[in-house]
Amino acid sequence: MAQYLLVVATAFVLAVAGTPLIRRLAYRLGFVDQPAARKVHQRPMPLLGGAAIYVAFCLALVLFGDRAYVREIAGIFMGATLCSFMGLWDDRSPLPAWLKLIGQFIAAGILLYSGVRVRVLPWEVLNYAVSLLWVVGITNAFNLLDNMDGLSGGVGAVASAFLLLLAAMSGQYLVGTLAAALLGACIGFLVYNVNPATIFMGDGGALFLGFVLAAVGIKLRFPDNVHYVTWMIPVIVLGIPIFDTTLVTLSRLRRGLNPLTTPGKDHVSHRLVRMGLTQREAVLVLYLVGCGLGVLAMYETQATITEGYVLGAAALIAAIALLVFFERNGLEDRPSEPAEPAADS
Repeated sequence: MAQYLLVVATAFVLAVAGTPLIRRLAYRLGFVDQPAARKVHQRPMPLLGGAAIYVAFCLALVLFGDRAYVREIAGIFMGATLCSFMGLWDDRSPLPAWLKLIGQFIAAGILLYSGVRVRVLPWEVLNYAVSLLWVVGITNAFNLLDNMDGLSGGVGAVASAFLLLLAAMSGQYLVGTLAAALLGACIGFLVYNVNPATIFMGDGGALFLGFVLAAVGIKLRFPDNVHYVTWMIPVIVLGIPIFDTTLVTLSRLRRGLNPLTTPGKDHVSHRLVRMGLTQREAVLVLYLVGCGLGVLAMYETQATITEGYVLGAAALIAAIALLVFFERNGLEDRPSEPAEPAADS
């Protein structure tokens, strides 16, 4: 466990020290999110925060990770780097949605080619298909979640913390080290990103964060239990971004809008604010829900098949009930929606 703490501390210090430098660089290079009617922030905000997360994550692994695992994580690094590059490009000069999606599928393909894929289904073609959908889905889910100060980074930090604990419990050093580096980098970035933020992570950071967490979720293994139960664990840990993406997708489809190209302030965080919470309170509520899901995931590691599916069914029913509640009470019907912020707002 001491090695994990060293990686967390290293990534944290690097992110804390590097983010102010990245912030200055963002202004010089023009990576700035300008105020607009659809956004909450009132002044130009730098968008290169994701670069600080990326550098802190990579350096922490290089300095204190076990080099024997370099070949195993090459696919994760390559895919995550491609996603981050596409996000940075989009932050500087907006890309068509189809082009970003193609890039994400290529990144997911690199990950699968390196051997990181789902292995719980009896047919390999289904394992590959589920792997692609999982990686691209979670990658985009964190990008969609990046809509309020400290939200995507904080939810990512909570998920990383529980993935680290789960990996440590099952003796998976590689997965634990990846989660530890991401945890430290996210917490260090949050020093500057909590409300009121002074820098946004941008698409370059959100896509990177989602891709790495999706990959770590796939690599997580639980030898003390059967995969009929344990497949639910990463789904539960990443329940917040999955729920938010499902909510906005169903909401936009119901209103006759294209969920991929029609952005709007219809995320769970926006709905909580519309119900009376402040931005800080809404983000904190989602942190706490993420912690609750993490605890549930830890229990699932030791659950029997019956217990596991009872708890999974209960969580699914609760999620469906919340989807209905938010859609009925948290959003006024509108013919059109304002554009989605490119980063936290």
